[in-house]
Amino acid sequence: MSRFRYHNAERWMTTLEADFLAEPRHAKEALHQAGFVTQQALCAYLLDVGFADAWNARHIKQDIAKALAYANACGFGHDCPDMARLAAILSPYWKWGYYYHDWEEDRPRTGGFIPATITPLVRALVDRVHDVTGHPRPKGCQRRPQEALS
Repeated sequence: MSRFRYHNAERWMTTLEADFLAEPRHAKEALHQAGFVTQQALCAYLLDVGFADAWNARHIKQDIAKALAYANACGFGHDCPDMARLAAILSPYWKWGYYYHDWEEDRPRTGGFIPATITPLVRALVDRVHDVTGHPRPKGCQRRPQEALS
């Protein structure tokens, strides 16, 4: 199940990179997709270290900040302050897929994140999951150029 979650994260990450780097859209769309990718990736790691899927679903849900905190407490080692800030903005990530009225006070705040700043942070997290779990990348998901050189 961990590999399945990691592969979900990689496939959606590829889409996130293609969609938002080639044709930047609103941060709201990128944040929703980034939330899903991050949740899948962190869940893969948490499954690997012994957290049951049902426990994750019940206690972490779509709280990316909580998932990242649990992962780091269990040795994940991704202590990136910008990713921690993004995780707080993403949590819970369902809010970014929800239709908001035109009233500015009803909309969640992006914290200044835009697709160009979101994508590299999420890519680094997904790559970290790849590195620590040892799961192979799914077919069709290219390796980063620096990985191909090493």
